[in-house]
Amino acid sequence: MNRLQPAPSASRARPRRRAWPLGALAWLLALPAAAGGLDGADLALGERLIREHRCSECHVRRVGGDGSAIYRPQGRINRPAALLAMVERCSVELNLQLFPEEVAAVAAVLQRDHYRFR
Repeated sequence: MNRLQPAPSASRARPRRRAWPLGALAWLLALPAAAGGLDGADLALGERLIREHRCSECHVRRVGGDGSAIYRPQGRINRPAALLAMVERCSVELNLQLFPEEVAAVAAVLQRDHYRFR
């Protein structure tokens, strides 16, 4: 052990946290304002982004079948804000770098086709 570095003690050891990208954190802070924004989202843009990024192919790899089992209306995605957060999570995990209006457009298409929140 190096004399310049103190030995780690059990009381000082902290679990490492995974850092969120700064852009994702800023976007998540804006979610309350954007949560109602699915109504005015660009559906054509959302459909195009879903095709371009081949979302269905990833969903098939994750859940099998035609991939539609990933959409669980009665599951943990039970409100528009949760849907927006999940689309943003996919964008961050896959490094798609979607802008907030693009995330809202994709979420609006998913809302229309799969979730149908009130």
